[in-house]
Amino acid sequence: MIDCHTDLSHYEFVVSEIDTSKLSRRERQIIDILYRLGEASAKQVMEEMDDAPSYSAVRALLTTLLNKQKVTHKKQGKQYIYKPAQEQKIARKSAVKNLLSTFFDGKADQLVAMLLDPKDQQLTEEEIEKIRKSLDES
Repeated sequence: MIDCHTDLSHYEFVVSEIDTSKLSRRERQIIDILYRLGEASAKQVMEEMDDAPSYSAVRALLTTLLNKQKVTHKKQGKQYIYKPAQEQKIARKSAVKNLLSTFFDGKADQLVAMLLDPKDQQLTEEEIEKIRKSLDES
């Protein structure tokens, strides 16, 4: 989760949607790590990766993500610190819109019905209450 109290003045912001459907598996993995950590160096990203490639490969992937405007970076000492170019909440909405248009003809009720299908989900009363609260907050 991104800390809202972080000094953002050193970041280069790019207004672009993070559409992870156009990213490789490793690029998506890095974006996920950056969302989880908020920001990280290439070394920190590599340490968080399952079956991590070499350090130079991680740096190359981060450079690719910079070129695709999916991450931003700032120089901190001798290293760069990377973060997603877009807030997670905005990226989530974009991903859901993409999911809806691709698989559900833009119909949210079909997505919700699939997610709540009793054959696939065994929700507890507590989980149902969490869903209700989430809907009230959005």
